[in-house]
Amino acid sequence: MSFHSMWAELLPIGRAAASGGYRRFAWTGADADCRAWFAQQARDRGLTHEVDRNGNQWAWLGDPAAGDAVVTGSHLDSVPDGGAFDGPLGVVSAFAALDELRRRGARFAKPLGIVNFGDEEGARFGLACVGSRLTAGALTAEQAHRLTDAEGITLPRAMEAAGHDPGALGPDPERLARIGAFVELHVEQGRALDLSGDPVGIASAIWPHGRWRFDFRGEANHAGTTRITDRRDPMLPYAETVLAARREAALAGAVATFGKVAVEPNGVNAVPSLVRGWLDSRAEGQDTLDTVVAGIERAARAHAAAHGATLDVTRESFTPVVEFDHALRDELARILGTTAGLKVPVLGTGAGHDAGILSGRVPTAMLFVRNPTGVSHSPAESATEDDCTAGVLALADVLEGLACP
Repeated sequence: MSFHSMWAELLPIGRAAASGGYRRFAWTGADADCRAWFAQQARDRGLTHEVDRNGNQWAWLGDPAAGDAVVTGSHLDSVPDGGAFDGPLGVVSAFAALDELRRRGARFAKPLGIVNFGDEEGARFGLACVGSRLTAGALTAEQAHRLTDAEGITLPRAMEAAGHDPGALGPDPERLARIGAFVELHVEQGRALDLSGDPVGIASAIWPHGRWRFDFRGEANHAGTTRITDRRDPMLPYAETVLAARREAALAGAVATFGKVAVEPNGVNAVPSLVRGWLDSRAEGQDTLDTVVAGIERAARAHAAAHGATLDVTRESFTPVVEFDHALRDELARILGTTAGLKVPVLGTGAGHDAGILSGRVPTAMLFVRNPTGVSHSPAESATEDDCTAGVLALADVLEGLACP
């Protein structure tokens, strides 16, 4: 089956008619349909399909127990109203690259695996890369069991409802020990390749990044009868903190975003009692990120005090800078330079990935495919057919160089 045929099959799953974006959340019906699609692709190619203890899907050519396996893939879930390419491009390209290698008559000296990591985006339970974090031991079973969605449904309960036993959740060192290299192909989440004119790039590192929850507490009151001077309105310091985040990030060359907010009691005619905002901040270096977040918190506390509100700040997640394996990165550059004659640019990224989670346990690398809009986590996310083809061929060249020496 061609790349375009696979893409056409996957494209309608979980698509929201109103926005044109995707709602493929972990352990929902759309997620189940994506998983069924993956399993069928594996069967169509005579691959061994399995689901591990953490709900990640694997398709194997050869016996993974032989060790030193070469693995590629990504994820199929999405952010709310996300784009079509973030995650699925890497999975579809993995199957297409295998098809290309078989067309070439490649002889594999190592096992080849294709993976769909579960719940990479964290859209339902609020934590990114749950499947790979559990596998790598970066998230404990106890922590995973405490994750809940907006309706109060726990992760284990959601998994059970989807037909997966959560009883074995936890680290999977034996599986990771079988992997000699993991290469994830991903649409670029930015415009570096578009600006350089290159269809494909290699990742150097993932910026350090984290999520912080800001709870501004004031006093609920009537919007029509409470004098402005008598109000303790937490919406005001929240709004001023959003602007402060923009200023701090711009000064430091970083990024900071308040993209999610919850308000109580959330009435049109009520002064809020609580405004809860989630900050996502990322920077090229740890010191810069620390400076930005400290500056935002300092401004938030000053604004809260000025409006008679209180503030609690909780760090909900954090990932330090991830330097991808230098030897593997250089090998990818050598393969692409020798096989395809490509001088592939090496670039950093502010986006987190399963490859970043695995990097501490397995040699990992990433390929990026050009995104002409630079937009991601949106229906405007895109890649041309020619660039998708270039990505498949580059991935095939890399897999051939690593698994068919």
